[in-house]
Amino acid sequence: MAVQWDVGYIIRKRALKNANKTAIIFEDEPVTYGALNEGVNRCAHFLQKKGLKKGDRMVVLMLNCIEFLEAYFAAAKLGIIFVPLNWRLVGPELEYQINDCGARLILFHDSFLGSIDGIRTRLTVEEDKFIYCQSGNPGMPSCPDWAQDYASGVADRPVAEPTPDAPVEVEDPLAIVYTSGVTGFPKGAVLSHSQTYFKCFQTAMYTDGGGENDVMVAQLPLFHSGGLFIVATPAIFGGITLIMRRGFDPNEFAEDIQRYRATIVFALTTMWRIILETGKLDQVDVSSVRSVMGGGERTPMRLFDELAKRGLYMQQGFGQTECSAMTLLPKDDIQRKMGSIGKPGFFVHVWIGDRNGNELPPGEIGEMLAKGPTVMSGYWNLPEISKRTVTNGVLHTGDLGYMDEEGYLYIVDRAKDMYRSGGENVYPAEVEKVLAQHPAIANVAIIGVPDDKWGETGMAFIQPMPGQKITTEEILEFLKGRAAKYKHPTRFEFVEELPLTATMKVKKSELKERYSASLTAV
Repeated sequence: MAVQWDVGYIIRKRALKNANKTAIIFEDEPVTYGALNEGVNRCAHFLQKKGLKKGDRMVVLMLNCIEFLEAYFAAAKLGIIFVPLNWRLVGPELEYQINDCGARLILFHDSFLGSIDGIRTRLTVEEDKFIYCQSGNPGMPSCPDWAQDYASGVADRPVAEPTPDAPVEVEDPLAIVYTSGVTGFPKGAVLSHSQTYFKCFQTAMYTDGGGENDVMVAQLPLFHSGGLFIVATPAIFGGITLIMRRGFDPNEFAEDIQRYRATIVFALTTMWRIILETGKLDQVDVSSVRSVMGGGERTPMRLFDELAKRGLYMQQGFGQTECSAMTLLPKDDIQRKMGSIGKPGFFVHVWIGDRNGNELPPGEIGEMLAKGPTVMSGYWNLPEISKRTVTNGVLHTGDLGYMDEEGYLYIVDRAKDMYRSGGENVYPAEVEKVLAQHPAIANVAIIGVPDDKWGETGMAFIQPMPGQKITTEEILEFLKGRAAKYKHPTRFEFVEELPLTATMKVKKSELKERYSASLTAV
């Protein structure tokens, strides 16, 4: 018999153990674990009143806020499948994902009223299940007559623990998180209650057992797997106080470290670059910090060095929506294993495999494969793709890398980003890492494009540092002796900024589309 133990128990148990402890400080307003659980229960009773049952899907389109977490844990307690959507999406993209998951209800912020209004008549969401929530941003439209106000809807609901219409078991789906599609439509990764618990265990081990005396500063969006499953859920699981903002602001981020005496800090490479550019880190006291997590596969060495000068020793990690928090580099190995994404976490087995999944010897490039209790259940309504992606419990990540003699992993590139030039494999991330060391380059992305002579060649999109200029000749000179000549890009475009995802990763799909559009225009 399966265990009946949903993720909602996390906030329920915390409220019993630490009712008066601060769980979240949202925009400088503290919320205790007891108050948060009461809000969760009101939301759960509200969802039941709206007719939602176990297995139904509810969509949330919101900025970071307390109501987001209320809805998430309420859904968990009832066995409703929670579907957080990227608020940067436009109408047709939202329409596809809402209808793909067959959502019965949508909870949305006033900021996105226009996006929802433009598509609402074409959605699977029932007419009485459009729920409007105030974001706190000034100048927002009021609740329309076709939606119900969340605050008034939950106000008269009881705070007692809800009873689901059917038992919720640990292997049941908790959430559907849509991945960023490079080609075709995005896929909804199905994440279970059980997987989420193991991610909490793993993250706790990464942060040296982060617990009730810790304060975490992180400004990742909650709609993303990193923000919800690597930051918010593990923080509440561990009894940590989480400092939360509606969105990312580099000045506030740095100030919050000092203001709240943060002990754990989480930010991605591009976020750290923006924070360093403000100069704020030199104006605040960061001596309280003992654990810094984040990074990315293209983190330049100088960024590690700049943070280290300020007493912040960033441990680089790696994960996917399909399997979060797969690896982390131990703090003691940051300098010794610079460039590595670390070793696999305690609850996941990761290895480099050949085409048949057999483990390759150290130093050989192959696909990164993973198995364990943190791997997703599959993709929503995509059985064939699910079978190809998770075969006999083994996740095919689509990432190419190698492992050294000591078991440390290194990402080379995404398999889809690799191109062949003159018969040689070229991994753009390799060259991007080199160029990221140039003092005049803030960010860089390279894609493979057709070439009459070599079959394919590299096209580099260069974002210079503010106030600086760099030429093609200087770039090629810098690459000499640092990367084999066949790896050098031969085409360049200088841009003010690169398109980024919500988690600050470069959207190479958009760069490829931009290149294709330029050919069509010609």
